[in-house]
Order: sequence, then C-alpha cells, then structure tokens
Amino acid sequence: MDAFAVLADPLRRQVVELLAEGPATAGDIAARFPITRPAVSRHLRVLRESGLVESAVRGQHRVYTLRRAGLAELDDWLGRFRPLTDDAPPVGPAARLDALDTELHRGRRARRAADPTGEHRGTA
Repeated sequence: MDAFAVLADPLRRQVVELLAEGPATAGDIAARFPITRPAVSRHLRVLRESGLVESAVRGQHRVYTLRRAGLAELDDWLGRFRPLTDDAPPVGPAARLDALDTELHRGRRARRAADPTGEHRGTA
C-alpha cells in the first residue's frame, strides 16, 4: 500500500508520530484517541500492512513499533525538494526575503538615478 495514501489519514499520522517516540501497546495507543478500540485496531492494521509499523505479541499485549525503513518512500520523494549542497540557494520563506531585499536595493538605486538634483531624501 502507498505510504502517502496510508498517511493521508490524520489519525494514522498521529499514531506514527506517537510511535516515533518509542514502542507502545495497542491499548496505550487506543487510549489517546476519541474513537473506539476496534477503529484504532483497523488503523493499526493498515499501518502494519503498509510496512510503516510492526507489531509483536508480548504476553497479553500487542506492542507496536515504528518501522523507519517504511518511511523511505516518503523520504526519497521529499529528497527531490531538498538542496543538494550546503551552498544551494535558500528555499521557502528565506528565499522570498532575499528576493525582497534585492528588490528594495534595486528600487533605491533607481530612485537615486532618477533624481538628477541629488536631493533624494529617501533611505540610503
């Protein structure tokens, strides 16, 4: 099953986040959500069948653990959007702020060039 489709459900994403902190029993997981235990069990089964979590029976409890290797598909896809080197240009909000700074400097130069008297009183 596609990891993207599995993690499209907000409850499953929360379970993965919970298991990122460490193993948990099915009962502990179910206690954290305002839905029935059978509904949580179905979500856990989907996560298990997709390879994102694994379970082991310990006594009377089923303990779930995150399979970080199951997240490799997501990591590979996201990797296409990461800079490949440390000197790569910034992305996201930082890039927009850099672009804004550049445009502000261009505007200042243009105003100075357009003012032949040199009496421009704007910021330098």
